[in-house]
Amino acid sequence: MLPSRALVRRPSPRIAESEVTHIERQPLDVARAFAQHNDYVELLASMGLDIIELPEAPNHPDGLFVEDALVMIDKFAVVTRPGAPSRRGEVDGLVEFVEALGLRSGNIEAPARVDGGDVLVTARHVFVGQTSRSNANAVKQFDRFARPLRRQALAVRVDGCLHLKSAITALPDGSLISVRGWVDREFFEKHGYTVHAAPEDSGGDVLCIGDTVVLPANAPETAAMLQTLGFAVRTIDVGELQKIEAGVTCMSVLI
Repeated sequence: MLPSRALVRRPSPRIAESEVTHIERQPLDVARAFAQHNDYVELLASMGLDIIELPEAPNHPDGLFVEDALVMIDKFAVVTRPGAPSRRGEVDGLVEFVEALGLRSGNIEAPARVDGGDVLVTARHVFVGQTSRSNANAVKQFDRFARPLRRQALAVRVDGCLHLKSAITALPDGSLISVRGWVDREFFEKHGYTVHAAPEDSGGDVLCIGDTVVLPANAPETAAMLQTLGFAVRTIDVGELQKIEAGVTCMSVLI
């Protein structure tokens, strides 16, 4: 089913204070980061998605990463319990917000902790990355939500990056694209998936809207590979946002 809506949240003025885990912190050009986020939202709108803005969260530097707070499995919304304690307030009010959109919802509860960036939903599975942000109990709780939706939740080891979806994401035909060395490609192949290797580290995190694949502008070899595979491709400059470990998936929730 094609998405028709995109949930987004405008960046906080404190965006430069965002959590940084797997890269060295660099000075952030806040104005440029805001502009790139705006370009991202405009790209989603240009692709036919209705943009729905979550309430602003000025006291949450990472608040623009809405996917970490909310995961969609079909039309069921899972409100997470973010791994960084400083981010727990980002989920406040989300249950009421998504239910006002006509969606059913559930909550991840302690002792689980999980960022939505660690959750890859496919037609048959809900893969949950085991990282500094997400733990094994989150897999059990996601499985409870996934089973009625004809999916199984599975834990995935992640090395060298912040989130599972920094390392691997799904393509429109159900195959996957991954960064070498960050996840075990054979694990996914054993579960019936074709896995393509991204030439660049920034090429493992792609956002699919219908048959079109959106990916960062600094992954040109990955873009060329995807075009060779027959996919329509759109690229966008998110270089400033990548300084705070942003990807193209984490800044929206597609419904």
